[in-house]
Amino acid sequence: MRKCVLSLLAGVASVTLVAAAASAADLPVRAAPPPVIAAVPVFTWTGFYIGGNLGWGWRNSNNDTVFLGGPGIPAGIAGGTLIFDNNNDGAFTGGGQIGYNYQIGSFVIGVETDIQGIDNGNNDAIFIPGPGFAGGTFVPGRFESSADWWGSTRVRAGVAFDRVLIYATGGVAYTDNDTGWAVGGGLEWALPTNWNMFGGTSAVTLGLEGLWVSIDQSDNNNGSVGTFQPVAGPAVDVFLPRTNNDQDFFVARAKLNFKFGTY
Repeated sequence: MRKCVLSLLAGVASVTLVAAAASAADLPVRAAPPPVIAAVPVFTWTGFYIGGNLGWGWRNSNNDTVFLGGPGIPAGIAGGTLIFDNNNDGAFTGGGQIGYNYQIGSFVIGVETDIQGIDNGNNDAIFIPGPGFAGGTFVPGRFESSADWWGSTRVRAGVAFDRVLIYATGGVAYTDNDTGWAVGGGLEWALPTNWNMFGGTSAVTLGLEGLWVSIDQSDNNNGSVGTFQPVAGPAVDVFLPRTNNDQDFFVARAKLNFKFGTY
């Protein structure tokens, strides 16, 4: 009897185990979650930026007709010609800029304002013609422009090829007392975002830019564009003729900007 009971219990247990295994086989299998693929951020030129610039400026003429005033000017001599030594009419310029770009498709529009100093001192000479413009005298010295800084506020419009931006620019230029205009263009390249500590849509950009700047100096110091200090004798004021009261120069410069993320 005891053997029959044990055999019955063993049979029931075997049937239960088989049924449980069959039920487990019928349960749905839970699939593993798909791998997370992070989207690669798309670079945009949209955003604020701030940076600095270094460059060189050239006057539009190596020889300017000027009028001289003040002590040391011989009686009856109205003016002469300002001559730059060895055509050394260039000057160092450098400063900073801040701006904002907005990208629409491949097109980028924006506004930028900058301010920079300029070394306007040049070793040169003034040629003073003799009576009746016969003969004349070269007076060596140093010309100092009345403006030692300049700035501009310009709009920018261009086309972006991913991280390369080609643009044209134009707007208002100014010094301490005078205003004018500036036009030009440039090329800007954004370094990969993982090259800076902030990442995301922020970027460091490098650029080259050329600007033609014209400043109307008719009201500056009653028309004076600077002073000429002879090697011997007192300094004299330098004036441009009324028919040519604009100071024009071309600036070529390199720019480094930090562009903040999109706003």
